[in-house]
Amino acid sequence: MTADDTIQSDERRNFLKLTGAGAFTAALVAGAGGMLWSSEATAQTAKEEREREAAADHVMTIATAYVLGASRSYPILQLDLKENIQNATNGKVYVKLAPGGQLGAGGALVQKVQGGTIQAAQHSISNFAPFAPAADLINLPYFCGSNQRFVNLVTSRAWKDQVHPKVEAKGFKPLFYVVIDPRVVAIRKGGNVVMTPGDLSGVKFRVPGSEMLQQYYRLVGANPTPVAWGETPSAIKQGVADALDPSVGALYVFGFKDILSHVTFTQAVPDSQIYSCNLEWFNSLPVDVQEGIEFASEITAQQNLAKVPAARNYAMAELRKSGVEFHSLSDDQLAEWKEAGGYQRSEWDGFKADLAGSMDTFAQFDEAAGTMGRYYVHDA
Repeated sequence: MTADDTIQSDERRNFLKLTGAGAFTAALVAGAGGMLWSSEATAQTAKEEREREAAADHVMTIATAYVLGASRSYPILQLDLKENIQNATNGKVYVKLAPGGQLGAGGALVQKVQGGTIQAAQHSISNFAPFAPAADLINLPYFCGSNQRFVNLVTSRAWKDQVHPKVEAKGFKPLFYVVIDPRVVAIRKGGNVVMTPGDLSGVKFRVPGSEMLQQYYRLVGANPTPVAWGETPSAIKQGVADALDPSVGALYVFGFKDILSHVTFTQAVPDSQIYSCNLEWFNSLPVDVQEGIEFASEITAQQNLAKVPAARNYAMAELRKSGVEFHSLSDDQLAEWKEAGGYQRSEWDGFKADLAGSMDTFAQFDEAAGTMGRYYVHDA
């Protein structure tokens, strides 16, 4: 048995020991900190977690669809959020993490937060659309596709005044928005690089159920092909679909690295997330605890913005090992994509009016997206 095998065996044994004792969060924290190989370090972590939970007045379960290590390429920073909430509330809140889809993903987590089964969760902003249709405006092509325009929009007064009350009326408190990166154009192995909308002619493009994304890919010349997310890897492998559009970080996390050839940064639509909290639970907390959670969310949001380029570069480096090539657009090429499918086109007017409530409200959002706020974020 090699030294590596011994370490892995120790890690597995210590992880099972902690989870068997009901200390799942302690096991996660120890694992993320690289401490599972040491029985002493593992025991110390478990002791700290037990003490923190015993000393807390409130327990907050936060569920996500991603494993803890995913933040290396997909910066949702769940461990940082846990730490920040515990510290900013002076230990009055203990955070239990439920990562890796243990409690579900996407819409299932939204429902659990709304019902109060769990206190908070991470999910896409599009999952809020059934509760506040304006949230779906982020899928308007080139409206807030770049990271900076997205951050400008969701941290603006207009967004908070118009969208948040509707979300809160359905029982949610938005904690903070998570920048991942824009969606890309990713082509299967054997396919040709895509630099202009003309290059998409005849390409079977995997799309989710979003009516807006389907219309966008039609406008830029592709053949939109709806495929459920779970079936997408096999669809790409078998040629049922030729291309797909998650962010680079998502492509890496979900294991697409060996079945892609080219990735182009078109910056059309953000691939973004949000942490939401059950509003009734939040409002039941003492004011100082509420303020602590809000401050912790603000801290983690800024950590997320700083992490974006590092996470992207890690994902790109790993994808390059499998032969994936990356392509950025010139200003002229980007202008061609915007002209072909951008939100300024009349085809999008119905979406703007319906989702924002009026064209005047949409104009406020548009101005907000184009106005630099206090937060800077790097764009690919």
